[in-house]
Amino acid sequence: MIYLGVGLVLYVLLATVGQQSTAIFVTLAVVIISYYGGGFATVPAYLKDLFGTLEVGAIHGRLLTAWAAAGVVGPLIVNGFLDAAGEPGSLVADDYHLGLFTMVGVLGVGFVANLLIKPVDEKHFDEEAVKAGSRDEQKPESAMSRGGN
Repeated sequence: MIYLGVGLVLYVLLATVGQQSTAIFVTLAVVIISYYGGGFATVPAYLKDLFGTLEVGAIHGRLLTAWAAAGVVGPLIVNGFLDAAGEPGSLVADDYHLGLFTMVGVLGVGFVANLLIKPVDEKHFDEEAVKAGSRDEQKPESAMSRGGN
C-alpha cells in the first residue's frame, strides 16, 4: 500500500511542482526510481503471505512477466502522449503532465486493486507445507521454553 500510495503522491508532486527547480525534480525522481527496487524486494514475501509457499514460485514468475510487460507498455503510452505534444527538443514541462497523470491513474488502479486482494484461505494450501510452517514457527518458542537462546 505504501509503494502504490506514496508513489501516486510522488507522481502528482512531480507533475505539479517538479518543474519549479531541478533539485525538487531530481529528488522526486530518485525516490520514485528507488520504489522500483523496494517493490521488487518485497514481492516474494508479499506473495508468500497471500498464497502460501507451495505455488509462490509460479505466481512470482507470472507477476514478473506482468511487471516486464508494464515496463514495455508504460513508456510506449507516455511516448505516445509526447509524440502527440510535439517534436523532441521542442517539448516543455507542461507537455509531460498528461503522461505523469496517466501514471497517477495507473497507480490509483493498482492501489484499489490491492485493497480488494484477500489472502487465499489456508484450506487451499498444501497441507504438508502448512504443517512444516507451523513447526518452523514453534521452534523459537520451544527453544525458549527449554532455556535455550
